[in-house]
Amino acid sequence: MTRKKVVVAGATGLVGSAALRHFSASGDCECIALSRRKPRELYGARHVPIDLASAEDCGRAAAEFSGATHLIYAALYEASNLVDGWRDARQIATNDLMLRNLMGALEPVAPDLKHVALLQGTKAYGVHVRPLTVPAREGRSEMYEQPNFYWAQENFLRDLQQGKRWHWSILRPVLIIGEAMGGAMDLIPPLGVYAAMLRAEGKPLDYPGGAPRVAQAVDVDLLARAIAWSGEAETARNEAFNVTNGDVFTWDNIWPAIADALEMKPGRRVPLSLAREYPKWIAPWDELRRAQGLIAPGLEEFVGLSFQYADYSMRYGKTEAGPPSIVSTVKINQAGFTEMMDTEVMFRKWFKRAKASRLLP
Repeated sequence: MTRKKVVVAGATGLVGSAALRHFSASGDCECIALSRRKPRELYGARHVPIDLASAEDCGRAAAEFSGATHLIYAALYEASNLVDGWRDARQIATNDLMLRNLMGALEPVAPDLKHVALLQGTKAYGVHVRPLTVPAREGRSEMYEQPNFYWAQENFLRDLQQGKRWHWSILRPVLIIGEAMGGAMDLIPPLGVYAAMLRAEGKPLDYPGGAPRVAQAVDVDLLARAIAWSGEAETARNEAFNVTNGDVFTWDNIWPAIADALEMKPGRRVPLSLAREYPKWIAPWDELRRAQGLIAPGLEEFVGLSFQYADYSMRYGKTEAGPPSIVSTVKINQAGFTEMMDTEVMFRKWFKRAKASRLLP
């Protein structure tokens, strides 16, 4: 039996980091971590520094991909203006180019390639431009109505795979919760920093977002297990799947659990743009992390664009309840992946880990 060699593109992100953690712990595979900067934790993987937007850089690193059996593509280029960038033609073109460059270098040196897992999300259903059709289901025609780099990548992969021995699977997670420093869409750091600033002032954990909407989330470790399943299950070959925890939530209802996990009392609804407020926290955060011996870096490096993502996710500035953002997981359940997780338990888990890792006070 061919030993697995798993290449993880986007190794510093939420999904990439979780994939490294999962596959390295399995003990039956070699892991290659691809990213421009070295991940904080490699979990035994070998890091290959690479700029996927450069065909030359991918070609230079091709020897490292030799013998790859699985590719997990979780790499992502985001514009500095996060939400507006999701419809930007340059962002779409760059993300398309990155996958093409990597596959162009990897496929020729990986004759035993078995599976490519491509990560998408609910922007596949246009959640960033209009209300979802509830529940959003894989394969509905309205998916293609708005510009999105997902379609460029997906169409490229479908065409490339024709007549080949390897297969692909597309995973469409909802709001992903985990731990990754400097990510563009990681809510644990911005919420943890916000809580620390309020705690320092002796205040409860006020809710900074806007009017609620019913939504879903997914634990990144559960997602990593879904990715691993998709690489082996015959029912996942050349198929797309939504992935969630299996329940729904609103920020209002889950806020007391988040406050408790951060050892605070829940406060009132006090709308606040974390993206606009955080410059005031840069110096206090530096003082706090030095005083408490945290390993977390300064705010720009620790949180990245995720203050913007927190505002978007918690609907800052919205005064009316939003349309529900719900996807169907019937397809992946019927195909054989049936894991679930309580979303409240998930938030408690990741805040506990962030504190135990000395990323948060």
